[in-house]
Amino acid sequence: MTSSSIPAVTKTFDVVGIGNAIVDVLVQADEAFLESHGLTKGTMALIDEAQAERLYASVGVGLETSGGSAANTLAGLAQLGGRAGFIGRVRDDQLGAIFAHDIRAVGARFDTPAASLGPSTARCLILVTADAQRTMCTYLGASVGLDPEDLDLDLVRQAKVLYLEGYLWDSEDAKRAFITAAEVMRQSGGEVALSLSDAFCVDRHRDSFLELVDGHVDILFANEMEITSLYRSESFEAAADQVRGRCRVAALTRSALGSVILSGDQTIHVPPFQLGPLVDTTGAGDLYAAGFLYGYTQGESLERCGQIGSLCAGQVVTQLGPRSQVSLPELLASHLS
Repeated sequence: MTSSSIPAVTKTFDVVGIGNAIVDVLVQADEAFLESHGLTKGTMALIDEAQAERLYASVGVGLETSGGSAANTLAGLAQLGGRAGFIGRVRDDQLGAIFAHDIRAVGARFDTPAASLGPSTARCLILVTADAQRTMCTYLGASVGLDPEDLDLDLVRQAKVLYLEGYLWDSEDAKRAFITAAEVMRQSGGEVALSLSDAFCVDRHRDSFLELVDGHVDILFANEMEITSLYRSESFEAAADQVRGRCRVAALTRSALGSVILSGDQTIHVPPFQLGPLVDTTGAGDLYAAGFLYGYTQGESLERCGQIGSLCAGQVVTQLGPRSQVSLPELLASHLS
């Protein structure tokens, strides 16, 4: 297979995603701040609402933007000119309004009704140190309350690709929503993509992720740590051999080594784009998926899909935050014309 394989059914949206609806708060911090709060640099820790409030009160001015892995991907796809929709739960509070405004402002459709009861809108405090490492403290709040009743299945049916975020797998209700949406997607002639999201997430849910990949997933996104964790492999090469053939396409990112795309007996190596000094790795994998899926839903070759993904990731790491501060269509025109 040398190109994408989107069915010939007429679809209104290129990609519809389901994931945690989180407001990211990005703050530049030093090592002393991390140590004083008992935080391990480069990791993601789940915190409760009280911890979230304490940390938020102790940092300086931050950049607030709608976030969450799948939401970042859908926003990136919309910035590229793709037709994007997102399903995720927020509360009817200030951060919920920020999330809805931001994701709609980039052109993605977001119609999930805000909850009037229960936990507040999710937030992630992302502490970026001078070496561009990010330390994330995440309060999942209302986002994990997503259940099958929140699904807009008509929106799902209108998409070429349904994109699922592994982070949401911690919730049993969200799991049911995922499977429901995946089955509807299959019946409507679309494809299902999954991001493994995080190696710790894979460790917690390895068996069910393996079942999901084998039974429902057409396109798998994973970084080197995630794919080796999924198959308990000692090397990237061994993990790649394990995943080959289990889904139509596996797009595996390797940071400075670029990415590897597997499809059937094909192995496509895509080099990275280095567009400037490394500032913040937040959103690199999300924007790779955005670029890849944009190319995929436009019928580009898999190599070209990987190049678009690599270029988008290469841009976002040169700035603070997961939303490109330059025009992505102009970026593509200047580097991949």
